[in-house]
Amino acid sequence: MVPNTYTGISITGMVRVPLSPQERQRGERFGALLRRARGDRSMVDVAAAAGVSAETLRKIETGRAPTPAFFTVAALAHALHMSLDELAAACAEDADGDAQILSA
Repeated sequence: MVPNTYTGISITGMVRVPLSPQERQRGERFGALLRRARGDRSMVDVAAAAGVSAETLRKIETGRAPTPAFFTVAALAHALHMSLDELAAACAEDADGDAQILSA
């Protein structure tokens, strides 16, 4: 019997495509925006209000998780009293690939 075969179906591992430098920079801008928006509130308080772990928020804020799930972003926006439009605009790049500087 050959392992991992079943009537013509092959099982392969999932491979995540590496992020581009622009995607990493966007994640860093997003993390910085969240830190500014959080202000004096503790990371634990904001994470609890959003229903995510403090470690998840820490990873996002430090850029170690540059592409968080949509519902995580939406929950954080709600907890920080921000619109998704504000978050998207603040993390956008202009046509030249330069970060747009917008206040949080």
